[in-house]
Amino acid sequence: MKKIIAMLLVFVMVMGLVACGAAEPTATTQAAADTKPATSTEAAASGDKKYEGVTLTMWSMWNSTEPQGEVIAKAAEAFEAETGAHVEIVWKGRDINQVLSASLEAGEKFDIFEDDYKRIALQYVDFTYDLTEMAEAVDYNSFSYPCLNDTVIDWVGYLNSIVEQPQVGGIFYDKAAFETAGITELPTTWDEFMAACEALKTAGIAPLALDATYADFTFYHHLVHQLGEDRIEELALNGGWDQEPGVAAAAQDIIDFVNAGYLVDGAPDEFPSSQNKIGYGLAAMIVCANYVTAEVNNNTQTEVDWGMMSYPAVDDGAANSATYAGANSLAITKYSENPQAAFDFIMTLVTGEFDQMMADTAKQIPADSRNTAPALQDGTVEVLLNAESPMSWCASLQANSDLKDSIKTLCINLYDGKFATGEEFAAAMQALY
Repeated sequence: MKKIIAMLLVFVMVMGLVACGAAEPTATTQAAADTKPATSTEAAASGDKKYEGVTLTMWSMWNSTEPQGEVIAKAAEAFEAETGAHVEIVWKGRDINQVLSASLEAGEKFDIFEDDYKRIALQYVDFTYDLTEMAEAVDYNSFSYPCLNDTVIDWVGYLNSIVEQPQVGGIFYDKAAFETAGITELPTTWDEFMAACEALKTAGIAPLALDATYADFTFYHHLVHQLGEDRIEELALNGGWDQEPGVAAAAQDIIDFVNAGYLVDGAPDEFPSSQNKIGYGLAAMIVCANYVTAEVNNNTQTEVDWGMMSYPAVDDGAANSATYAGANSLAITKYSENPQAAFDFIMTLVTGEFDQMMADTAKQIPADSRNTAPALQDGTVEVLLNAESPMSWCASLQANSDLKDSIKTLCINLYDGKFATGEEFAAAMQALY
């Protein structure tokens, strides 16, 4: 009996030691416990970051040494510090569109990519994520550019990209030249524009610079304001230029403009000779997209004080509010396993601090309309916000691929003073068919 009691006492003592060991785990057992995944409730309670352990892959259309690339890298670093998500950036460069289609079709795994918003909408749509709900959750339309968002939705049926680098076209002008000529109010109609050109000419400043490269784009503005893009496309594809009164009317306006001496000497010139004359104080305006401001300043090593205005309304025109607008945008692939994290990173990049940094260092229009455009882009945000119907870059005029080069040549000839009347120009266009 005593032996049994002794054995029981030994058993109790051993179990006590085991229990004590369980109460105070070793370093090995504690490390194992630390690696156990926490539930979302436990993570929130412990202060873990929102996307800890998540890795996003972004294909960028920039290079790492470009201003845009440097800002993206800084935004990725800040996003990781805040949320825990690591953003792996693959620098694809400007030719990204040459590899995107094949990569997306092959199901290659990446989360975010950049490209022209039209290509994202029309070429890559089957491989992109529907961003509608996430955009609505942050009230995206209130601080972006509805004209661009609405265009994407019209094409796709929903929002499948977020604007990163908006572009806008119209008339860019030297504020100092306008001041010298006594122009205090920006012209909004063709008659007011012609009056401003006369004031500039009287002050000894040629009103408009024009390189042959942009002759079709410049005339396209006038023609779109007269006819609208749909009608221009019909004419480009099927002919009938000499039967559409608006064609001759638009051409006559340009002929009158040229005959009044409102083009700078040499225009239409070889790119970028004419636009550079703005930097040298010889011309006041150019019809182009917003990148022209940096081009002229860099080419001429000057600091033109730029402003921007919409192309003036043409009397009785069909689309007087048309403004060229486009964008390099960001999309999320349908293969992304973390679309909300990808969207949150995109918002970090296109709003607030990093969007302002992008605008300032890359000299571009801010993607967040609440931010401030750099001096080179003064007026661009207002024009974009007021644009009702974005105009393409000559897309309708170039709809007939067989004739687009010939049509461009006739536009150059129009500004070169080779047509006596608008009807003569319309007949030359029709003669191509």
